[in-house]
Amino acid sequence: MSEYQYYEFQAVDRPLGKADREALRDLSSRARITATSFTNSYDWGDFRGDPDELMERWFDLHLYLANWGSRRLMMKLPIRLVDRDRIGAFLGNDDSSTLRVAGENAILSIWRDELEPGDWDDGESWLAVLSPLRDAVLAGDLRLFYLIWLMDVEAEAVGPDEPEPMPGFGPLTEALEAFAEFFCINQDLVRAAAEQGAAAALDGVSPEADERIVAAMSDAEKTGLLMRIFNGEPHVPTELRALVRARSERQTATPPGAPRTVADLLTRAREIRLARERAEAERAEAQRRLEAEAAEKARELRLVAIRQRGESVWRDVEDEIMRRNPAGYDKATALLSDLQALAEKQGSVEEFRLRLQSIRERHAGKGRFIERLEALG
Repeated sequence: MSEYQYYEFQAVDRPLGKADREALRDLSSRARITATSFTNSYDWGDFRGDPDELMERWFDLHLYLANWGSRRLMMKLPIRLVDRDRIGAFLGNDDSSTLRVAGENAILSIWRDELEPGDWDDGESWLAVLSPLRDAVLAGDLRLFYLIWLMDVEAEAVGPDEPEPMPGFGPLTEALEAFAEFFCINQDLVRAAAEQGAAAALDGVSPEADERIVAAMSDAEKTGLLMRIFNGEPHVPTELRALVRARSERQTATPPGAPRTVADLLTRAREIRLARERAEAERAEAQRRLEAEAAEKARELRLVAIRQRGESVWRDVEDEIMRRNPAGYDKATALLSDLQALAEKQGSVEEFRLRLQSIRERHAGKGRFIERLEALG
């Protein structure tokens, strides 16, 4: 298979101007460039630009995929909207991501190499489903970083006694599920981690509770937010969601239980895997039985038809053999198999064997047909 690389960049906070698009065109003559995106794929050669530089200058999201198993996701986050200390607690032992400062932004880069994703993937659908993760992080949802931590668990970069960085992260959103799939995180390990829910206020206790928190804000806070929206500042709704979440967490906080360790999660993932494999085996066995029953019913109907046709079936066998082609040999062998089953039911096995031996002797020179007869025993 030839090499394949896919690059996609998205501008979320600020659209690209004409000069921006012209500068990007200098990097690639065949890329799809719009006011909000840059997309290109390569079957041979490589992209001339530096993704890190493009992220610093123009874009907020970047996805890279190569068919030899490399995958990367980058997102640019305004520093004032992220708690780098909290995020750093997740990435302390991290071997698969970095969070670096670039001016007024922090750029998160996540990667994995030598993956075996399975089916062919051209990469074009991934960034659309992964993009909500950026808004979630800016709103204070740190479950993405739990998944990054799980990648390090898989890579054995953390010890078995290390506790999980937050008390679970369920339920999974569509974007989190897509992230786990994109980076090929073990599905049983993800399920084990997600069995325990994150903080109750993660997605808001309820719309009514969120409304009460907003109503309780001071007039000065509300006016400030409205004026910032009026002035076209980005991320104001995201900041409001983060504010509501933080106040909701303080109001509904409960003493945390003992955190699970890496060993606990791996043990539970193993249990989930075994249960899944048992269920899959049971389904496969049930399907096998259904197919066997259907095949037996079909065989019984064929035997009835063959019994009613009598001697003409043996003539059909001879006709199919004389076609001297694989299809004819297969049809003749199938008819002989049914005739054998009918002989066993009717107690005429010896007569069948004599007729079969006669056929074998008359057509001994047809090697491909004789090979098929051997399967009848």
